[in-house]
Amino acid sequence: MPDSHHLGDLQLAIMRVLWQHSEATVAQVHQALLPTRGLALTTIATMLSKMEKKGVVSHRQKGRQFIYQPTVQEEAVHQTMVGDLINRLFGGDTTALVNHLLTDQEIEQSELSQIKALVAERERQLKEPRHVE
Repeated sequence: MPDSHHLGDLQLAIMRVLWQHSEATVAQVHQALLPTRGLALTTIATMLSKMEKKGVVSHRQKGRQFIYQPTVQEEAVHQTMVGDLINRLFGGDTTALVNHLLTDQEIEQSELSQIKALVAERERQLKEPRHVE
């Protein structure tokens, strides 16, 4: 998967705003992140410019404003970043990641039930014969 899907913390926060709103101006992204980030408007503008060069956002111009849109889906970023996490921290061993989450993280009973249901669904999907045309 392309390296462009590896996002830093601020880039991911900006992408979440864009995914939520489909598009936004620098000022709108700044306003959305201001309560938690307290960054200058110019910092957001610079980061969006870098992200555009990286290929994860694009913009259109309306008057003097740039309106940014995400060019990658949230799921694609999740896949890239989780895959990287599994490879870097767990040597590519997904079972080790799941074991870590189950033993080292606090998990509510309701969350455990959801996980069991997801595993059961995935097992069902894997047992279904695939139709190749």
